[in-house]
Amino acid sequence: MAKRERVMRMSVEQPLWRALTGYRVLTMLYAIALFVAAHDDFARPWVAFAYFAVLAVWTLATLPKVANAASCTKRFLAVDLAVALTGILLTRAADAAERISDGGPTLPSIWTAGAVLAFAIKGGWRWAAFASLLVGVANVVQRGAFSRDTVHNVLLVCIASIAIGYVVEVARASERTLARALEIEAATRERERLARDIHDSVLQVLAMVQRRGTAIGGEAAELGRMAGEQEVALRSLVAGGLVPASRVCEDATLGAVVRVVDEPDEASAEDGPRDLRTLLTPYAGSKVTLSEPGAPVPLAPHAARELAAAVGAALDNVRRHAGTGARAWILVEDEPDAVIVTVRDDGPGIPEGRLAQAEGEGRLGVALSIRGRLRDIGGTAELISVPGQGTEVELRVPKGARGKAEART
Repeated sequence: MAKRERVMRMSVEQPLWRALTGYRVLTMLYAIALFVAAHDDFARPWVAFAYFAVLAVWTLATLPKVANAASCTKRFLAVDLAVALTGILLTRAADAAERISDGGPTLPSIWTAGAVLAFAIKGGWRWAAFASLLVGVANVVQRGAFSRDTVHNVLLVCIASIAIGYVVEVARASERTLARALEIEAATRERERLARDIHDSVLQVLAMVQRRGTAIGGEAAELGRMAGEQEVALRSLVAGGLVPASRVCEDATLGAVVRVVDEPDEASAEDGPRDLRTLLTPYAGSKVTLSEPGAPVPLAPHAARELAAAVGAALDNVRRHAGTGARAWILVEDEPDAVIVTVRDDGPGIPEGRLAQAEGEGRLGVALSIRGRLRDIGGTAELISVPGQGTEVELRVPKGARGKAEART
């Protein structure tokens, strides 16, 4: 069985959830320890005792909720923050006024930061800013006025949570980029494996059928010709590769989870440049050889389509005037300032003055289908033909050519 590669889900934020789980337990124990150490100084210790009982049960019971992003729901975050804010406001009812004025800790103490950090890890820096604002307001209400310690503590929690939320957002974006790169790498390796298998089996069989059919002649020769055309088409497909499926993150909170999404039709994708090679590949066949660069040849969509159509018109002329046995070659050159496509055949060539005579008779295949198309997109078409030595058509399109249709839009 052939081995296949599969990109598994990964999440760099998962360690943050594990750290938050430990943080909530440790800070809950710390808050209780502060109360036990100073319970004699509390005005109403029973209020604090009741709150810490609720805090302990809530913290331990909700540990699964902070195990990952999927379990940490918005409803849980709202209730969790409410528990923290209630503890801050209950401090005035439980603690002595002297301790509060001297800057004593609130009932939940630094446990409150865990509730804010849950917002940051779940929703990013904007959620963290919202939760920090509510905590800041609750602290000011609990103190009864602004103080240096209050402002210091609130700013510390706010800045730390916003920074962590921002880092989480950047990490998620990096995960999606890494997942996309790994998917492309896996798809490339699979394509190479398929190319090897096809080359070792199907292509060799088609080549053998072509040779044997040509040697036998008759109906077998036609079968061999068809096999040769399929061999060339299959080689072009393997060389060009499969178009990788576009993938997007299904849920940013789950890390690098990808799914296949539909892409718009090529005809409607007018925003970016088109690779000329993809438009010329269908013209390759048993009697048409396509030579192209290894890298994409980008052109504006309208210019690329018009250039490909001009190449098709030149090949039509080869089939019509050079005979069914003529061969043609397409050469694509990507120059710094222009794209040059040369179509050459081994036919009998065009007698001198024949093009002018054809235009006078109203047959405008070269004039309109080739030169006219190139002129509309700012390019040029040169035709060189020597009787008995074939015909060569050189199509030149400057980089950045758009054409009249796109210029009007």
